[in-house]
Amino acid sequence: MSDKIRCAHILVEKESTAKEVLEKLSKGESFAKLAEQYSIDGSRKRGGDLGFFSHGQMVKPFEEAAFRLNKGEISGIVKTQFGYHIIKRLE
Repeated sequence: MSDKIRCAHILVEKESTAKEVLEKLSKGESFAKLAEQYSIDGSRKRGGDLGFFSHGQMVKPFEEAAFRLNKGEISGIVKTQFGYHIIKRLE
């Protein structure tokens, strides 16, 4: 298992919004463009890119989901205290 991974995410407040974003992703829309449009955190300016991180740097549900993904894979909806995330493993 890699100790550092690079992910992007889309963070939204409502589960219904997260479902809408997942639907658009399933139709082939750009993850980065959707992050810019929907995400409520600062990473939206970078298309959701969070850069590299290792175990222990992110909240547990997010980290567990992120480390389970293969490169290029997109998660389902991951709920944390910050809201609803959709995570894409970049590297």
